Amino acid sequence: MHNLEKVSNTTKVVSKVSDMVPAEVKENMRDVRHKIVVLSGKGGVGKTTVATNMAMSFAKMGLKSGILDVDIYGPNVPKLLGLEGKHPHVENKKLLPVEGPLGLKVMSMGFLLQNSDDAVAWRGPLVGRAIQQFLSDVKWGELDVIVVDLPPGTGDEILSILQSIPEIDGVVIVSTPQEVAVLDARRAIRLVEKMGVRILGIIENMNEFVCPHCGEPYSLFGTGVTQKAAKEFGIRHLGSLPLDPRIISFSDSGTPFVVEDPESKAAKAFDVIVDKLSKTIGIRKERGEK
Repeated sequence: MHNLEKVSNTTKVVSKVSDMVPAEVKENMRDVRHKIVVLSGKGGVGKTTVATNMAMSFAKMGLKSGILDVDIYGPNVPKLLGLEGKHPHVENKKLLPVEGPLGLKVMSMGFLLQNSDDAVAWRGPLVGRAIQQFLSDVKWGELDVIVVDLPPGTGDEILSILQSIPEIDGVVIVSTPQEVAVLDARRAIRLVEKMGVRILGIIENMNEFVCPHCGEPYSLFGTGVTQKAAKEFGIRHLGSLPLDPRIISFSDSGTPFVVEDPESKAAKAFDVIVDKLSKTIGIRKERGEK
């Protein structure tokens, strides 16, 4: 009986979230087949790097892919894709996404700032309106998948975004192995569950450092904590990514590591993660792949 009540309550929440999506957003994003949201409980865990390379991995598969950077206070996607200084054009009162590598469609608050060093000092209501405009006033067109990079934390902005995106396929949680990072990730998991949005799984970033001189792996931040949290919450552990200095170099130069160094341990681990996501939400099936 308890389980039936839980399912019933979750269904009500999902319905409620869906009802909150503005009609203009639903209409504008009706040709975007799949929507994946990337979230972390705290900053500094590599969430944006994961989101950017996820979108690029889908593009590598030959899919029409996009990324929406709604991390209003730290819009770093343009930097990671080598698109700093670019600005979107306007067509029929709609913003056109900036085109990134492999035809990736990109939109970020970073494109709208006069200077990349400018700070966005907005309160909640303004942030909410900006996010809705990204969803309703950007001409996304036909996309197989869009990755949405959220701000870190579990504040009002997260609730506003989850309530504004129509038909979310699910949320991917990013954490590092430290106990304090996973503690915040657990809060994010609880928030998403309360919203009735599906959790696709958790990614452990920076799980080990491999010495470039001797090749010896070191678990700098601990081990097994994200796996334990995934098991406890009954969600999927999608995989682990190493702490690789080359990823930092590629990010600083505006080149996603999955494109620049596809044979690296990090890129191959990411391929496995994206393959799991693709099968989970059915992207490959739609493209006629087996």
